[in-house]
Amino acid sequence: MYADVALTDPPLAAVTYFQVTALSSSGTRTHENMVPPVPLLAVRGSHGTSLLHGPPQCEQHSAIFRVGASKCVTFSRDGTLFSCCDGNKVSVVKSSDGSIVSSLERPKTILLELSPMNNVLVTWQPYSKTKDNPQGEANLQLWQIQSGQLIKALYQKKVDSWCPCWSDDETLCVRSVNNELHFYENNDFNTIANKLHMQKVSDFALSPGVQPSKVAVYVPGSKGAPSFVRLYQYPALGGPTAALANKSFFKADRVVMQWNKKATAVLVTASTEVDKTGASYYGEQTLHYLGVNGETALVQLAKNGPIYDVVWSPNSAEFCVVYGFMPAKATVFNLKCDPVFDFGTGPRNAAYYSPQGNILVLAGFGNLRGQMEVWDVKKYKQVSKPQAPDSTHFSWCPDGEHVVTATCSPRLRVSNGYKIWHYTGSVLQKWDVEGSSELWEVRWQPFPDGTFPERPIKYQAVPSELGTTQPPPTQAYRPPALRHLPATPSTKLHEEEPPQNLRPGVSGEKNLSKSALKNQKKREAKKAAKQESKPEPPSEPSPVSSSQSEPSSGDPEMDKKIKNLKKKLKAIEELKEQQASGKELQKNQLEKIQKEVQLLKELEELQIEH
Repeated sequence: MYADVALTDPPLAAVTYFQVTALSSSGTRTHENMVPPVPLLAVRGSHGTSLLHGPPQCEQHSAIFRVGASKCVTFSRDGTLFSCCDGNKVSVVKSSDGSIVSSLERPKTILLELSPMNNVLVTWQPYSKTKDNPQGEANLQLWQIQSGQLIKALYQKKVDSWCPCWSDDETLCVRSVNNELHFYENNDFNTIANKLHMQKVSDFALSPGVQPSKVAVYVPGSKGAPSFVRLYQYPALGGPTAALANKSFFKADRVVMQWNKKATAVLVTASTEVDKTGASYYGEQTLHYLGVNGETALVQLAKNGPIYDVVWSPNSAEFCVVYGFMPAKATVFNLKCDPVFDFGTGPRNAAYYSPQGNILVLAGFGNLRGQMEVWDVKKYKQVSKPQAPDSTHFSWCPDGEHVVTATCSPRLRVSNGYKIWHYTGSVLQKWDVEGSSELWEVRWQPFPDGTFPERPIKYQAVPSELGTTQPPPTQAYRPPALRHLPATPSTKLHEEEPPQNLRPGVSGEKNLSKSALKNQKKREAKKAAKQESKPEPPSEPSPVSSSQSEPSSGDPEMDKKIKNLKKKLKAIEELKEQQASGKELQKNQLEKIQKEVQLLKELEELQIEH
């Protein structure tokens, strides 16, 4: 999550380069070098743009590269190259010593990207047209990095999905053009190798990793038809029969699609602009799972409210969701969409896995107070609980041991600056801008996977001159007239839920407080008593008419799920009757009929459980 590019930057100074100290290990990516590389931190603001030494040195005044105020910056995927635009030129330099690789006269550029293998530089500037040129200038340019030659100039009016997407080996590149997907092979942009066109493709996501490449496409619903996401494997793009997986759903004005690292599954967060029930300011969100093996599911969340964040673990086998009205819940799910661990409730709206996947940070930024919870994922044990108020940015250092938090403009124009932390809560470096200057962006230099090995997790704060920022215990306000009297137990506005291990075979009792454990045992005893008094469920559940009386299980949520399943099964029965009478069914109706066996199985499991 990077800071937004500020489009109203002040006049930019001329570019000046100088090398202060060359990092001997920066730029070295081989495992033969026993000394780990030192990650760089790119800092962009009204004061200029610099590449600074990162942890453990955290040297503020020793820069690899420095330039005047920049409109935009980016690193290559392997971190060996750094590019920026100062309002006069677009420059590409080596991260190791700041030496210039390429320089282009593109003064209006506000967005930059480098292809995965460092062969192509992409520049984008706002589209404009004049009387002399009513068609306008092609505002998306692809450049050969080493030679600086223009490969292709294209039109891209909207900033959304502005950049083409490459496979990791650059054998495939995808671009969205007028509700079509255009596929290019081996960086030949003069020939469209393949196209995907169906209704109106609104968004897409290309899979990471090695070939064969897969692409997830989203088509919004219209005229009562549902929206849907389909997965295809290139080059088999021939309609729904060629799809690896298909998931349709209603209530979706937009979606966010996220592949896991191994490209075996996609998470789709579907959102509406407005919640028609009036329950949420954020609209409505649902989370869907699609696997390349054809499996799909709606991820069941245990609390109503917005979905704030969804992140894959780097191991590609789990994902974390932060959701629900405040205080929000956070839950880790496996690939079956079953909950593995519930972190309880707290003031949080974001989640961040470390690059190695062994640490998870839950945080509350924006309109929350910046509380961070650092968790050991393997033991599900909390490591630290630092606080970074007014932060607008958080990102992990590639070494998996340090993070940076920053307060950036234009989100917040006061108290701009950044802090570098150790995950145990120690502040290693703090830098605040001076006077009326602004900080616009901070960004870590990336590294290839495996550069930094996973290290044992520490639970004691590492030494630091700046100390830690563990929040002090809070006390309820008491009027002066009552402060001499004994304190009385306070009533909380929200009942906080403790963490709970939900893995099969693990009771999770060691994660619960005494009071929570006592309440849990009471609930289990009550549930067991109801189970004993309930008659045996039928061996083969069948759809039940809504006019029949529904036996209650004592669990309102479970009754609701059973009722919804029976409602769906009844609708399927009606569709089958229509099909038997010779009526031609629509595609989504046929898909509903195919789900009958799955729904019957779910209903049987619920009735056996309760």
